[in-house]
Amino acid sequence: MKRREFLTWAGAAGIAATALTGCNNETGEQPAATASGPTAADPIKWKMVTTWPKNFPGLGTGANNIAKYITEMSGGRLVVDVYGAGEIVPALEVFDAVKAGTAEMGHGAAYYWQGKMPAAAFFAAFPFGLTADEMNGWLYHGEGIELWEELYAPHGIIPRPGGNTGPQMGGWFRKPIDSVEDFKGLKMRLPGIGGEVLRRLDVSVVNTPGGELFQALNDGTIDAAEWVGPFNDLAFGFHRAAKYYYAPGWQEPSATMEALINQEAFEALPEDLQAIVDGAIKMAALDMLSEFTARNNRALKTLTEEHGVELRYFSDEIMAALFEKSNEVLAEITEKDAFAKRVFESLTDYRRDVAGWTEGSEYAFLTSRQRFLD
Repeated sequence: MKRREFLTWAGAAGIAATALTGCNNETGEQPAATASGPTAADPIKWKMVTTWPKNFPGLGTGANNIAKYITEMSGGRLVVDVYGAGEIVPALEVFDAVKAGTAEMGHGAAYYWQGKMPAAAFFAAFPFGLTADEMNGWLYHGEGIELWEELYAPHGIIPRPGGNTGPQMGGWFRKPIDSVEDFKGLKMRLPGIGGEVLRRLDVSVVNTPGGELFQALNDGTIDAAEWVGPFNDLAFGFHRAAKYYYAPGWQEPSATMEALINQEAFEALPEDLQAIVDGAIKMAALDMLSEFTARNNRALKTLTEEHGVELRYFSDEIMAALFEKSNEVLAEITEKDAFAKRVFESLTDYRRDVAGWTEGSEYAFLTSRQRFLD
């Protein structure tokens, strides 16, 4: 079944179910929404706040898709309006807004809340961690979502995987980074655990919101910035502020976005609308990863061939230093926080198991394919 057909069917089914259960058999009249639940004429209305600029490609539109699918699949019985960073609350206050009920939903990335909960970062990404497919395997078929829900439960928030960017890049730099020494003294935007790793290399790390990032890099307030990858980075215009673009994204081999749901609001929904919310988030998550996969290479070609960006790769010396410091940081986080230790042990056990399959299947195939394509 095509997606449009499914959405039409789902919306029609929701309206039909309401009609069949709510009609007066003699008159055919609909009772008030308060008697039989929400209707398209009198819907439940939710707000979603995001950490992204309004309608920002990939990330912002990923949040929009969740809202769109919920509205369409519910036949208009549950309508979700999306607000970009700063429209209701600042970008980094999304978690608190959903917790307080200021908004029923939020969209962001869990590492933004690691100051509140050290374990949160692991549900977004961690250095030298998992690919997008591996991460989805842990979330949906390992312990991932269960642990995530347990972490957020005291805050009255239900978390769900709200998308994935796939592999990210190592960042934009205003000067070449040829050795570990070149990191010293830099001021760089890099959130999550990766930011703490760079601090060990004498980098001054800041967590600048996305909407402010280009200006900070362009006017020299920061020397370097990591955002996502070519598709998003081209949209932000970082090539106009820095020319050196580094790979690989050691800090985020994939990055899971999150959809936050106020638990009280969710539990107040009829069961069919609860299922629609969950299903819509899954659909939007698939869309996001698919879009990043499709658009990244085209955007990278535009950056390098049309805008003169220099694509570079971190040296083996740099990667070795990053790996060493990553292990130090991860050990400290898990020593200080018992829940972070539980989550990381689950992740590393899973990574150990899944790596054999990834390397023996995808990596082996890709290595052979590239040899023939060359």
